[in-house]
Amino acid sequence: MASQAPRSTYDAYRGRLEDYFDRTARQNWVDLTSDAKVSGIRATVRAGRDRMRAMLLDWLPYDLKGKRILDAGCGTGALAVAAAQLGADVTAIDISGGLVDVARERAPSGLTIDWRVGDMLDPQLGSFDHVVAMDSLIHYETGDIVDVLAALADRAPSIAFTFAPRTPLLAAMHATGKLFPKSDRAPAIVPVAEWKLQRLLAQRLPSHGIAASERIVSGFYTSHAMLLARG
Repeated sequence: MASQAPRSTYDAYRGRLEDYFDRTARQNWVDLTSDAKVSGIRATVRAGRDRMRAMLLDWLPYDLKGKRILDAGCGTGALAVAAAQLGADVTAIDISGGLVDVARERAPSGLTIDWRVGDMLDPQLGSFDHVVAMDSLIHYETGDIVDVLAALADRAPSIAFTFAPRTPLLAAMHATGKLFPKSDRAPAIVPVAEWKLQRLLAQRLPSHGIAASERIVSGFYTSHAMLLARG
């Protein structure tokens, strides 16, 4: 049976994220993930996300024909489209129906992508060859991230994910509450200590080792990626 994240914590944050992306920030994310002109700060975030997406795709096999991929937190769909163009059979899911609608509209025809709105941990999604969760776990505490990964590990031999690394600057901002949003801003990003995450992963997911680990910093975008592979 698949492991489950604590539903009270996981569902509470999932609800906040759904409300934010569908009601408050849909247009901001549509612009950020397009070629639209954005501010200098957002341009650094866009560039960082582009680099991160390319790296995560590079961690997957070059030939994805016949492979099932779960894009867990697909947003406006750029990674799902890229994976499908490499031949993958992609299930792309996000809690934001508004962003999934944009993803459907942007996706070229002829690709094998099953766009869904809902929970990335839904057991009805089935099993996959690879799971990718890009910047969809950055609002969770370390233990919650590991719980989610443990649930996904039961369904896939390979999981690539990102987290917000605990740097001195992010730690200071978190301590003073500056990462916590006002009502019209995103839910808080939670900085995670890499050493603690690695320790918990070793305890909870002994079947999956860390096959790759790399950080991308681009102006106001800082994100750390790990690839977990079943041994």
